[in-house]
Amino acid sequence: MPSAAPCASRRRRPLFLVAALGLAGLVALSACGGSSGRGGAASAAAAGATTPDTTPDTTPIGPPPAPPGPPTTDRTMALAQKIAGDISPKSVVASGRGLVFAQNMMYKHTVTVYGSDGSLKSTIPDTVNLADWGFTQYTGTRYQGAPVEVAFAPDGAHAYVTNYSMYGKGFGPEGNDSCLKNNKIDSSFVYRIDTTTLAIDQVIAVGKVPKYVAVTPDGRYLLVTNWCSYDMSVVDMATGKEIKRIPLGPYPRGIAVAPDSSTAYVAVMGTSDMARIDLGDLSTSWFRGVGSGPRHVVISPDGSTLYATLNSEGKVVKIDAATGKVISKVATGKAPRSMTISTDGLSLYVVNYESDTVTKLRASDMSVVQTVPTNHNPIGITYDAATGDVWVACYTGTIMVFTDR
Repeated sequence: MPSAAPCASRRRRPLFLVAALGLAGLVALSACGGSSGRGGAASAAAAGATTPDTTPDTTPIGPPPAPPGPPTTDRTMALAQKIAGDISPKSVVASGRGLVFAQNMMYKHTVTVYGSDGSLKSTIPDTVNLADWGFTQYTGTRYQGAPVEVAFAPDGAHAYVTNYSMYGKGFGPEGNDSCLKNNKIDSSFVYRIDTTTLAIDQVIAVGKVPKYVAVTPDGRYLLVTNWCSYDMSVVDMATGKEIKRIPLGPYPRGIAVAPDSSTAYVAVMGTSDMARIDLGDLSTSWFRGVGSGPRHVVISPDGSTLYATLNSEGKVVKIDAATGKVISKVATGKAPRSMTISTDGLSLYVVNYESDTVTKLRASDMSVVQTVPTNHNPIGITYDAATGDVWVACYTGTIMVFTDR
């Protein structure tokens, strides 16, 4: 039986409320219609899009090593700069190759792209003509998305951005975080962005209210958790098409993929469980009872250990990736949301949404190394392997960059 579901007010508000919803059972929803084809290529080119090369680079390419220096556990975080502007960042993710993408809350309709030095490179609007990308059932000429999260291809050449909802002719009520099983919310899309041109060059159909997104290290699959479909889309990156929808139950969110691309682990936030997806045959097994409201999950560089934030408990849990056994838990603050791990695998960094803090943990024993204050409502965090800096997205309108040297 799922535990209390982590429902929220509509995403136009930064506040995330937890409501008790008695939900049970799993739901398997069919894949959305349409294709990710490139019909209307001339029109797309006129809009500034480049002709996509849909063949992925399947050579595993890890992030670059961390800058030289002591182990991250021996370093100290210090605020280096604050970035403001017309932003309200929901998430922030570094490519490890000199770019950082911030996905701004749904009514901003933008992704802002920065250099590792904090300089603004581009503000990308989330506006597309869906018919130009093969979705001819949508007869309008201007559709907007609502960026949530991003993941980079193994070679860093593309970024994949989920859209919480779509807006325009043919789309009904916008998504919401307290969606019940038989909701009428429309399916949505993932945009692929070329990291050289910083333009959308592919549009991929997925499920309802797609939130987290991950790319397998071998470049084979794009994995997308669909909050209101209660499932995960598995997309073939070579074609840009969904090949399977895996039912998971209420509110799947964070995804971590094993370094050898054999397994994906999914935090199902409306439960106390984590799904284990075999990426060979796409079968599902479960780690039951890891903690209440698992939201975000990361994996150690050697693939042996998982770490997940437990939003309902205010803790971070350490889990054996082979057995699902809970090794330890530690309290970090109120409503821990996103988390990132250092390149050396020795340190975890957790944003505590309601405490307005970032906590740095020693991964080996889960002890608190440092806690630093942030602006109100820190919700996204990333470790930039290119510099060793930690970027924090504060939903109220700033990005804070901390050195950790």
